[in-house]
Formats: sequence, structure tokens, C-alpha cells
Amino acid sequence: MTGSSFSSSRPHHLLFFIVLIFPFLSLAQELPVNIDGIIWEIPSNSSCPSSQQSNLSNFQFSNNLKSLVSSIPSLHSNTYNFYNLSVGIKERVEAIGICNRVLTRADCLNCIYQAAVNLTTNDCPQHREAYIRATKCMFRYSDKPIFGKLETSPILELENLNNAATGESVRLQSELLNGLRQLAAAGGSMRKYSQGNITDFLPNRTFFAVVQCTPDLSEKDCNDCLNYGFRNATKGRSGIRWFCPSCNFQLESNLRFFGLQSQYEPDLPSAPPEPRPETEPEPGEKKLNIILIAVGSVAGLAIIVAYLYFMLTRKRRKGKQGKDVQDNKIKDAQLLQLDFETIRVATNDFSSGNQLGEGGFGAVYKGVLDSGEEIAVKRLSLESGQGDHEFINEVSLVAKLQHRNLVRLLGFCLDGQERLLIYEFFKNTSLDNYIFDSNRRTILEWEKRYQIIVGVARGLLYLHEDSRFKIIHRDVKASNVLLDDAMYPKIADFGMAKLFDTDQPSQTRFTNRVAGTYGYMAPEYAMKGQFSVKTDVYSFGVLVLEIISGKKNNWSPGEGSSLFLPSYVWKSWREGKVLNIVDSSLVETGGLSDELMKCIHIGLLCVQEKAESRPTMASVVVMFNATSFTLPRPLQPAFYLGDRESREDHILVASTMTWNEVTITELDPR
Repeated sequence: MTGSSFSSSRPHHLLFFIVLIFPFLSLAQELPVNIDGIIWEIPSNSSCPSSQQSNLSNFQFSNNLKSLVSSIPSLHSNTYNFYNLSVGIKERVEAIGICNRVLTRADCLNCIYQAAVNLTTNDCPQHREAYIRATKCMFRYSDKPIFGKLETSPILELENLNNAATGESVRLQSELLNGLRQLAAAGGSMRKYSQGNITDFLPNRTFFAVVQCTPDLSEKDCNDCLNYGFRNATKGRSGIRWFCPSCNFQLESNLRFFGLQSQYEPDLPSAPPEPRPETEPEPGEKKLNIILIAVGSVAGLAIIVAYLYFMLTRKRRKGKQGKDVQDNKIKDAQLLQLDFETIRVATNDFSSGNQLGEGGFGAVYKGVLDSGEEIAVKRLSLESGQGDHEFINEVSLVAKLQHRNLVRLLGFCLDGQERLLIYEFFKNTSLDNYIFDSNRRTILEWEKRYQIIVGVARGLLYLHEDSRFKIIHRDVKASNVLLDDAMYPKIADFGMAKLFDTDQPSQTRFTNRVAGTYGYMAPEYAMKGQFSVKTDVYSFGVLVLEIISGKKNNWSPGEGSSLFLPSYVWKSWREGKVLNIVDSSLVETGGLSDELMKCIHIGLLCVQEKAESRPTMASVVVMFNATSFTLPRPLQPAFYLGDRESREDHILVASTMTWNEVTITELDPR
């Protein structure tokens, strides 16, 4: 059949198809819908220890319990959707309630209140201690102290019986859960909560997981609780939920496990409708109905398969593979998706008073969620086509990374033209606001600057060699290093990063469109589009020299001078004039320590002109850690212009380097 004949007869075919499919669709509507064969609803599960039963003859305890439950709806907002409360001195009642992180304050309190009412009036009306686990929250009370106390009983476990895991999958699940356990137990901005994913490439299946302890637990107790759960949970399944009063973890290989309405709860299917009473058909009529349904079902399935094949073939012919790759990247990170309205309210409708800064791809705003958690929201520019690429790149990369020296992506929002990235909020902002400010730089004494240098080095080492996904950042600079409350560094902004699926991230690659910031860019990358891990090493070296000197990379010692910061530092170091290099505030407070001199030496090694002459980040970290280590002598840095007599051959490079702080984005997908 030719294309034209198919087109001209299309209406008749469609009518015939509809007649065949109709009984099939009618049948399908009456079937229950579930996820991988199991409906992931958490049944309301309560526990009432028999040893704690009371006939409520103790009037004081009963009154205290009723007062506690009635006070829940009026509680003030609490961070992490966690509430602990108590009523009474004599016959004291203590209680704990916690909700899923994405619930609003009102929804959270309503969930806890309804669970508490159900527990105290229906499930355990005559107990002095009880516990209930609902789908989106947990509530427990006791006549004994429970705040900060580890409790692993009772246990609720739900598993996906239809989703067995291979031996390699079990190993990857264990690796993922243990990594998240350490993050959750250590605290962090999400305190006692962590989420992530890992991919088993052989069956091409991604496992998504969340782990959580109640925020009142110590790091040790949280670790112990989750370890207890890992040991006692059913092994060999790629779908499981495990709960106890003090902690829980959840694992699934299906993205719908995390749902579309919130980032942690599944898009739970509704219960199948009650069958409508019908009159019993005659035997002959019943047999005919079965035949019609069977024929219609088979024909309908055949039509659907043919249609899908046709659509997929047409997609390939139109060359849309690049768009498909981008869509898949977004799907891989859907567990982090947040609602636009929630972010709009959190940032006070993106008011100028909440704006923290603005870059080439949009502004960054401070926000506060209903739970009280502070966030930083990067709103990509609506006018810039570059924003889509940046958005897809950053979500797909950062969601997979877990390291103390990398900023954590808490969520994202993709709503129409809106592209939002939600990060941890750091009130100390970025490094450039300190080292380039004559007043604030005095806050950074040498110990803190050294802490920042080493932290950035470890973060880059993780990206280059230790993470599951090998990454070249391509935009390491002072404004992309954020500082937490203890002034520990966090590398941010992965919009220009490159991810490699191979185990050789050090392999040199080329690009026709250079992305990065002039002044931090390695010469082979700025001039030829050639990049490797040594590109980040060069940027790190420039950053080290900026931290030590307190001067920007395009700084020059005098008007008309042909030297920029790396060249000036190398010239001063070679001539033994180190005092010319170091920030005066460091000299006044600590002098020229061996540690400071070693950092200058390492910085110069990193900015050498030839990429092969620069050390790897692994070597740099070893240099920092070693107490006795002979460093090689650094060669002339890139873009060193030397004396005026030899300047003519380099004048083009010099003019290029005056464009500091200009960002150019690569638009092509990787």
C-alpha cells in the first residue's frame, strides 16, 4: 500500500479501528491500575503495646493526652516538617509527629492531627503508649520520654513482589542506600533526610531511594537505626518500603514510585470502582460477548503496536534523537521535581528584596518553604534559549552527585517556560564576596583560606575520579564556590559541565563552542576548544592564586603593565619577592608559613601553559596532604608576556584575556 492510498483511505480505517478497539477500551476501564503489579499505598498501621494498656482510670493522663492532640492544628511551623510536643508535669505525655518533606505546614499538621485522633479514639483508645504510620505522616505518643530516643519497633515492610533484582542490582542498591544513610545521619541542610539514585547499566535500570530518620536522633542513632533496617529488610527486590518509629527507607526502580504530585510520594492509583450490578446474560449472548471482546482486544493491541512503531520510525527520520536525550535526562531526575506555586510563594513572588544575585542565565533568589527550610532558587532567564540547555545539564548532573564539597540540588521545577533550580541556601554566599572585598577579606584568616583551597581540590577530585559519573566542570571560579556556616566550600553551578560515560575522563575532547569564564580558562581550551580534566586544574590554580593574593585574575601591578595575576605571581616567586604576592592581611596576622608557600607553589604548577605539565587533582590532593614532598619546579605560566621586547608574539592572547568575567555558553547537546 502506497503512502497516498493510506492517506486517502485513512477515515475509513480509523472508523474500523474505533469499532474494534471500543470493547477493548471498555474492558480496560474496569481493570485496577497499579505500579509494577503492586499498589504502593501505605496502609494505616498502628501499634498499641498491651503492657501499656489502661482503662483510662487515670483522669490526669487522659486529659493531658486529649489536650495534646487538640493542640496539634495550632502548632507553629517547624523545620523539616517535624514536631515534638508534650503536655503536663504530672502524668506527662510526650509525642512526636513527622511528615513527608514536601507537605505544606497545613497539610502536615492536618495529617498528624487526623492520625492522632484515629490512634487515640479508634485504634488504641486505652493505651498510655501508641504509634501510627499513615501514608504521608507518622505520630507516636508515650508516658515515657521519647524525644531523641531510638526506637526500632514496631516494623512495617512493604515489598514489590513482582520486581526481583539481580546480584549486581542488589550490590548497587546497597551502595546507594549506604551512601544516603551517611548523608542523612550527618545532618546537612535536609537534616536526617537524603535522596538519590543509581543506575545498573546492564538492564539499563535506575534505582531511586530516600532514607530518613526523625531529626531529633543523634548521628550514631540514625546510623544504627538505618543499618538495622538494611539488615532486616527483604533482600533481592527492586521495590521496598521499610518503616519503624525512628527511621525509614524506600527504594524503587520505577519513577512513578516518587509520583507526579510531590517529589517523595507516589502517584498512587485509586481503588478500582465497585462493579455495577448487571443482569446475567443468556449463555449464547455471553459467549458472543467473550468472542467480541477477545477479537477487539487483539485487534486493538495490534493497532496500538503498529501506531507506536509508525510514530517511532517517523521520529527517527526527523532526527529528534537529541531532544529525546534531553527528555530522558529530565525523567532521570523527576524525583526532585517541585511545584512552581510552592517556589513562587517561598520567594515572595521572586521579589527584588529576595534576590541574591544575577548571572548570565538568570537571577538567584532566597526562599523559605512552609517547613521553615531556607533555599536558593536559580530562575533561568525566559528570554535566553541557553537556559534550556543549562537547565537540563545541571539537573541531570547535580542530581547524581553526593559530596560534602559540592552544593546539593534539592529540587527543580519545569513548568511551561519556567526553569527553576532549587539549591541549599548559604547565608555566607560565594567566595568572591570575601576575597575581593577589602573589608570582608579580613574574616578569612589563613586557616580558613587553606580550608577552602583543600575543600575545592577534594570536590574536583571527586568529580574527576571518585564519582560514578566522571565530570569536567569547565567553570571553576570564585563566584561558583559557595561557603556554608563553617566556611567550608561547596562547588556550584554545573550548567557548563561535561559528563563522561567512560572511565577515561582525562581523555582530551574538543568543542566548537567554548564555554566558561575568561581569566579562568586554560589556553588550549580558550584558543582551540580542547578540554580535559587539566582544564579544571588550570582554573583551580588561578583560584588558588586569587585566594592567596586577594586579587582578581585580570589584576595588573600597574597601568600599562603587560602582566596579569598568574604571570605576576610567577615572576615574583621566581625573583624571591613573595611578599608582593600575598594578601597583606595574611602577612600581618600569620606571616609567610610553609603551608602558604606550598600553596603558591601548587597554584603555579596548576597554571602551567602545557596541559601535560599540570598535575592531576589526585596529585594536587596528595601534595596538600603530604608533610614531606618535593614539588617540581613550575614552568612559565600560560599567557606570560615577559619583557616588553618579547611581547609582540603574545599581544593577541593578551587582548583576549582582558575579557574577564564574560560567560559564553555552549548550546549544542553533549
